[in-house]
Amino acid sequence: MLQLTFLGTSAGVPTKQRNVTALAIECLNPYLSSQNQSRKKSRPWLLIDCGEGTQQQLLQTKLSLHQLTVICITHVHGDHCYGLPGLLASAAMSGRTAPLTIIAPKAIHDFLDAVKSTTELHFPFAIDFIAIEEVLSDNGAKISLVLDNQQQFEIDITKLSHRVASHAFGVTQTIHQRVLNTDKLKAAGIPASPLWGQLQQGHDVTLEDGRQLASADYVHNHQRRTRIVVAGDNDSPELLSTSIKNTDLLVHEATYTNAVKARILAKNSGNMGNAGFDPMHSSAQQVAQFAKDSGLQHLILTHFSARYQNFDNPNSTTANMSHIRLEAQRYYQNQLWLAEDFAQYTVEGEPITTNKGSEHTAKSSVQYLGSVLDRD
Repeated sequence: MLQLTFLGTSAGVPTKQRNVTALAIECLNPYLSSQNQSRKKSRPWLLIDCGEGTQQQLLQTKLSLHQLTVICITHVHGDHCYGLPGLLASAAMSGRTAPLTIIAPKAIHDFLDAVKSTTELHFPFAIDFIAIEEVLSDNGAKISLVLDNQQQFEIDITKLSHRVASHAFGVTQTIHQRVLNTDKLKAAGIPASPLWGQLQQGHDVTLEDGRQLASADYVHNHQRRTRIVVAGDNDSPELLSTSIKNTDLLVHEATYTNAVKARILAKNSGNMGNAGFDPMHSSAQQVAQFAKDSGLQHLILTHFSARYQNFDNPNSTTANMSHIRLEAQRYYQNQLWLAEDFAQYTVEGEPITTNKGSEHTAKSSVQYLGSVLDRD
């Protein structure tokens, strides 16, 4: 299960209600007890993009920089990365010593080096920097990280279309749990003993009377796979056609409506100073139509132009979020949300129980939890 917290949902510049782009993704293990689940150290998290002010947004949440595992940067535009040096500096000042993985364009490495050399910034923790260009050149290799003996996740990268090289990150979490069939053991006359634990760990055992027990006969392997795709700036949603297969949720920009996009392009085509300039963003219509055609069940739109006021009123002549929402709903009728700063969602993938080749699946779900600011 993944829990998303939107830390910034504005495009280009912050507004009074929205900061620039950042998204926190916590990796939750539903097989843990509720007590262990609530413990911060059992909830590692990823950060996708880090616009200016992200560390200030984090102060409104319970997320700790000590449990931050990976930072992914979609592209080099400032509203997606200018907050990175400050966030890393705060992690250092908070006493973090654990290594941190950063997956980003090569230019971000140079950016951090420049800040370090000019401001005497020092990190007391190792940074494992993975350049997106090198991952893509390796035939689209996936980056695998193991969180614990039950939980692991993979990150894959898809190239998008924007004014600079931009990317989408696919995050796939897989959780494993072995469940011992104690009723079957008792029915076979096998009393509780340390051998039960060995069976649950996947080991075949031999009883004192010589009987041999195969772990596969007494253990059900439960798995839960949750996958989301988070796209950076992109004017061609169809580039994600392969990436979104078997995906529980797509998070994609919808910077403006189709009509506004057309006006921007028309204005620039007649403006000598901006002739030929294309912001290269998606409209709500583009993303919604793509999601519908792809059969996606869940879609969250984000990265909204500052021209749209934060209220939702279709009767207002002032540009507001209802314009984005209504356009998207005309083309997409499945579950749709327009992200707001501090909004939280849980994404629960399909549970899979496998035993001797048998498999059972159920539909995935996305649930809106409300705003972080509404809770104590």
